[in-house]
Amino acid sequence: MTGRRATAAALAAVVALLAAGCGGIPGSVTSVDEPGFTRELPVPPLAESRVVDGVRTFRLTAQEGTTELLPGVETRTQGYDGAYLGPTLRAERGEKVSVEVTNALDETTTVHWHGMHLPAAMDGGPHQPVEPGATWRPTWAIDQPAATLWYHPHPHGETEAQVYRGLAGLFLLDDDASRAADLPREYGVDDVPVVVQDKVLDDDGQLVLDHDGGEPGALGGTVVTNGVAGAYQRVTTERVRLRLVNGSTARTYALGFGDRDLDLVATDGGLLDAPVRLDRVRLAPGERAEVVVVMKPGETTRLRSFEADLGGVAVPFAMGGNDAFDVLELRAADRLAPSPAPAWEPSEHAAGDALHEGDATVTRTFDLAERTINGETMDTGRIDEVAVVGTTEVWEVRNTVPMPHSFHVHDVQFRVLTVDGEAPPPELAGRKDTVYLEPRRTYRLLMRFDDYADDVRPYMYHCHMLLHEDEGMMGQLLVVEPGSTARPGPSERLAGHDGGHGHG
Repeated sequence: MTGRRATAAALAAVVALLAAGCGGIPGSVTSVDEPGFTRELPVPPLAESRVVDGVRTFRLTAQEGTTELLPGVETRTQGYDGAYLGPTLRAERGEKVSVEVTNALDETTTVHWHGMHLPAAMDGGPHQPVEPGATWRPTWAIDQPAATLWYHPHPHGETEAQVYRGLAGLFLLDDDASRAADLPREYGVDDVPVVVQDKVLDDDGQLVLDHDGGEPGALGGTVVTNGVAGAYQRVTTERVRLRLVNGSTARTYALGFGDRDLDLVATDGGLLDAPVRLDRVRLAPGERAEVVVVMKPGETTRLRSFEADLGGVAVPFAMGGNDAFDVLELRAADRLAPSPAPAWEPSEHAAGDALHEGDATVTRTFDLAERTINGETMDTGRIDEVAVVGTTEVWEVRNTVPMPHSFHVHDVQFRVLTVDGEAPPPELAGRKDTVYLEPRRTYRLLMRFDDYADDVRPYMYHCHMLLHEDEGMMGQLLVVEPGSTARPGPSERLAGHDGGHGHG
């Protein structure tokens, strides 16, 4: 179904609901089941690595498996080095890393390093396919602030299905500021990854991914954290740091606690200037947030997704906006080790990392509508934008239709300068690579294209509602050296490029 037809079908279904529902607007048509919180949260293991000739090398294998998303029910899934999700990769700023990615699936995949600054040939987008039985070995230098990044497939037209089946994992970066910060740091103990996803399961407990015209895509009634519905985490310290990742394909969450505030300490691209006290944080698919929660001995509380403010969408009750449900239970021990209040100093790299609006020499405009960006759907043989390496740009991005969209740019972390001409809220003040676009509002994004130029291989920019991405809501950006003859338009060199399939 095309984007325009899908939108029309969704709106027609809503009109029918309203016409038939004599009791008025329903609370939700996408509600979530409330599980019992009976299983301990599985924490993805830290990936093993070896350093060879100064390069820290990881290995990942994409494979099939089965997972108990629900207790006692074996669901067919996919994962890296296991049945669901993948191990957490971890590296330091200044290190050179390599990942040997082997595809043990019976379908082509890719692995995109979401939020990572790296060469386009190593990005893992649609132009770096890994065929069944092949191995791909991207190598790059880590040169960006400490952050919670993640990795997931990005094959054109198949991203939604592969992420939905479980292919995803975290990639944590450390630097001088994060190492010295007063923050919980013991991985899996007081520094806990929490990948939140929703699923539709049939009567046999198997994953269902229907494209029935609903917007912004499939919204599941089973919510899992790290692959488990109804999980709890034991807390042994006064403060716990949760690295929240919205790994869903379409659902937006508003995560917080009903009985306490939280300290937002980092967004997609790293630490904020200082902690921000909030009652909840909204995360669209692909967005991340690091929060610190204070606990008292012996108490229990639950991370909850409240009704999400989706902005001016036409029918929030049909798009997940009215849904509220518990996500994860925290259980404090009777005695808790002391934890300092979150605090940190700027990195030694802060001045070089900073983005300044006065440096911007280019302004671009992007309108997202239906399944198009600036009126075009994705064409892997067409270059849509060309930027010059070393330049700072402002991208003015607008969602022109009353449905949820988000915007993700590969390679860079950007600053949200303004939303409709006003300063962004504090939760958007940090480094970002993905941002939820409230309908009919203009987001001005400041970014700089450093280090890597390539006249052939592009980076992607796209909606991170994965159905929208797969159906063509994506464009291609070349970053080139000054004086390059590359221009937007059809690219014979790109169409003939082999994409770097790796070796068998």
